[in-house]
Amino acid sequence: MKNPPTLTFAKLGCSKGGRQLFKNVDCTLTAGHWLYVAGVNGVGKTSLLRMVCGLSSIGAGDILWNGVPIHAQADAYHQDLCYLGHLNGLQESMTVEENLTFITALAGRTIGPGQTQKVLTRFGLRGRSQQLVRHLSQGQKRRVALSRLALSPARLWVLDEPYVAMDEAGVKMLADLIADHLQHGGLAVVTSHQRVPIGDIPAQMLELQVL
Repeated sequence: MKNPPTLTFAKLGCSKGGRQLFKNVDCTLTAGHWLYVAGVNGVGKTSLLRMVCGLSSIGAGDILWNGVPIHAQADAYHQDLCYLGHLNGLQESMTVEENLTFITALAGRTIGPGQTQKVLTRFGLRGRSQQLVRHLSQGQKRRVALSRLALSPARLWVLDEPYVAMDEAGVKMLADLIADHLQHGGLAVVTSHQRVPIGDIPAQMLELQVL
């Protein structure tokens, strides 16, 4: 069994377009907990999440996974990471099942039809596996995108506006999924305009300030 994971920000800073967004951010997140990244628009919430995912370079300081800088263990770290941005990242010309098969294959894993059907049923998409994504509603597309979380063994979930285009039932379903992930020793970093409780697990707050 793997040791309980830890995510650490050490004097983390970010500049964009010659402007300092944030600096000297220190934070440690441990297994079973989630970090809510808050702040006004333009303060750097998405930039911080992109740095956590290795999609943007770290401007200052460092990000550590289990005490080791993420750039020093890129392959192992990304196997432990599942990122979902505010865009769905789906192929409109492919079916729902083809999208999920393709996404999991990119992560070096395979899924069977039975597992796919189970996840789609959980996300309210029963009977949609062979439907082209372009024929789905925006809410249904969001559920397909979110269903990759249930198929991922990653211990760290990074979620940028995960509740966008979701109805009340979908929001609760996702919150319950995140809570289950945390209860099994996972971690989550979330930024959202909607303050949604995650079970009875209090949020660890990180509020970025305008400099």
